[in-house]
Amino acid sequence: MADPTGESKTEVLRLDFDRRLMLQFRGSTITSDAGLLAYRELDDALHLTDTAANTLADARTGKNGRHRLAGLLRQAVFGRLAGYEDVNDAERLCRDPAMRWAVGDRAIAGSAASASQMGRFETKWLSRPENLATLADLPGRWIDKVRRRREPKIIILDMDSSESPTYGEQEGSAYNGHFACTCYHPLFVFNQFGDVERCTLRPGNIHSADGWRAVLEPVIARYRGIVKHLYFRGDAAFANPEVYEFLEAEGASYTIRLPANQVLQDKIGHLLKRPVGRPPHEVRRYYASFRYQAQSWNKPRHVVAKIEWHPGELYPSVGFIVTNLARSAEGIVAFYNRRGTCEQYIKEGKNAVKWTRLSCRTFAANAVRLQLHAIAYNLGNFMRTLAMPKTAKPWSLTSLREKLIKIGAKVVNHGRYVTFQLAEVAVSRQLFADILSLIARLRPPPAPA
Repeated sequence: MADPTGESKTEVLRLDFDRRLMLQFRGSTITSDAGLLAYRELDDALHLTDTAANTLADARTGKNGRHRLAGLLRQAVFGRLAGYEDVNDAERLCRDPAMRWAVGDRAIAGSAASASQMGRFETKWLSRPENLATLADLPGRWIDKVRRRREPKIIILDMDSSESPTYGEQEGSAYNGHFACTCYHPLFVFNQFGDVERCTLRPGNIHSADGWRAVLEPVIARYRGIVKHLYFRGDAAFANPEVYEFLEAEGASYTIRLPANQVLQDKIGHLLKRPVGRPPHEVRRYYASFRYQAQSWNKPRHVVAKIEWHPGELYPSVGFIVTNLARSAEGIVAFYNRRGTCEQYIKEGKNAVKWTRLSCRTFAANAVRLQLHAIAYNLGNFMRTLAMPKTAKPWSLTSLREKLIKIGAKVVNHGRYVTFQLAEVAVSRQLFADILSLIARLRPPPAPA
């Protein structure tokens, strides 16, 4: 049937603002996510998704399963890395050549999983209790594989909660007065490299530290006898004697912000008086260190206070930290302040992999989505910390997505090979080659003949 506008479908399109421009749709096979192939190379070098799929229980009973669990898991992880956080995006991604090669197996010659297949995978198969428990362990297992390449002598753990706003009748969502929204209230543990050690989804109206032991204890158990020393940092939500006693029993050092009270204020009363003389134009800081025991504590503990007088302020800013570190008061405060990077990691998770997008109806399905977002975040962070040349080290996960993953490419099929002709814009050929070289160094040495 002829086109109703009177033009042929093969005729070029013209633009009125400049008639010298012509648009042609030649049907070339192209992709806008060619950089995913570098992440697939890193995944293969570290044996991440293959070993992860081996630990998942396949609940499919039919004999005509088209995609292996490893391929479905790759599609879920790589899709989130590329900024496609919705299952509906699979309807287009299943035909994308970069995604098909990243998934592998039958997807190369045909297509990757459709939206309905990915929906069943995430909301039905992975939401089974045994698979959800396996997903919760995956970030730690992946970090254990990477740790052999890093060989850290110490591990610093930062624990913090966050909010994931909800917009419907989602199971477990509730209004949270602190965040002033209806949300879920997930809990995260990060290490000093920015990896998610473990996370869990919680209802929106519970305390920030609720369920801390179930999240923190498996992480610390993995490092027993592995690293020289463990450190823990947390905000005032974790100022709980049970937390102190647990960390002390594990031999871990900790710095935890302590809510102020009148007894603590009296301990530093001499520093809370306004300094004599003309107000200074710079911030004045004072530190104090003393022993303190609350009624609920089983023994006195070391407390550090920091007092700041800011220009133009009538009263000082005061903060207290409980710790078992044997350092100066100023050194303890400086160590604690570096936990601010944990909040930056949470912000990157929200912006780069959209882990606040928990839009399923059931709580279990949303818990699965959070875990998939977390392992996608970790894969992106492995790329940043292990496989990026020095010139690209400052790139955030969002920058990596926009510059490295979002590379346009034309796909040319030959008899024996498939060529991705990449556009050389934000990432040059030399930079891409350096990334592949660094990934190659992460591969284990070949077994002796």
